[in-house]
Amino acid sequence: MIKVVIADDHKLFRDGVRALLSTQSDFDVLGTVGDGQELMDLLEGGIEPDVVLLDLTMPNMDGFAVLNMAKKRFPAVKFIALSMHDDGQYIAKCVRGGAYGYLLKNANEDELSAAIHTVYAGKKYFNPYITELMIRNMALEGNQVKQLSERETEVLQHVSDGKTTKEIAEILFVSTRTVETHRVNMMKKLQVQNTAELIKKAAHLNLI
Repeated sequence: MIKVVIADDHKLFRDGVRALLSTQSDFDVLGTVGDGQELMDLLEGGIEPDVVLLDLTMPNMDGFAVLNMAKKRFPAVKFIALSMHDDGQYIAKCVRGGAYGYLLKNANEDELSAAIHTVYAGKKYFNPYITELMIRNMALEGNQVKQLSERETEVLQHVSDGKTTKEIAEILFVSTRTVETHRVNMMKKLQVQNTAELIKKAAHLNLI
C-alpha cells in the first residue's frame, strides 16, 4: 500500500481527499494536517509517508517552505503540490523546490490516483496542460532574464521602488541621461511600452 499524508488548510478539502483515497485498497492515509508546521512536526515525529499531497498556500509555513526544508531532512518523501493556481511561475517554483508533481485542485479521482502511483514509482507527474504552462514560463524566463545587464537590473530595482530618474542617478553616481538609456533599453528587451508595464512584467519574471 502507498502511504499518503494530506496537508491542506481547508478541512473540507482534505477530508474529502482522504475519503476519496480511503475507498481505494492501494492507499493508506496516515494522517492529515492543516498547515506546513504541523506537517513538519508529523514527519519529525516519525510518520513516514511515501507521498505527501501538499497545499501551497497554508498558514504558519507554506508549501514552498515545506519543500525547501523537507528535501534536506526527508529526501525519501515525495511531494505532489496541490494548488488552485494554474500559473507557470508556481509550477516552475515547485519543480525547483523538488516537487515530483503538480495537481490543480479540480483534478478528478482518476488523475489523483494516477499522480500518486506515478510519483510513488519515482517518476514526475505533470499533465499536458501543466507541462505546457511550465515550459512556457521557463522559456520566457530563460529568454528574458539573461538579456538584462547587472546595471540594468540595479536600475530596475530602483524604478520598482518608486524612485525618480534623478534619485536613481544620484544613488548610482551616473547622469540622468544614463538612467533613461537603461530604462529605454529594458523596455525594449522586455517588450513593454511604459514604466508601469515594465514593473509588471519584471515582477512576473521574478526580476524584482
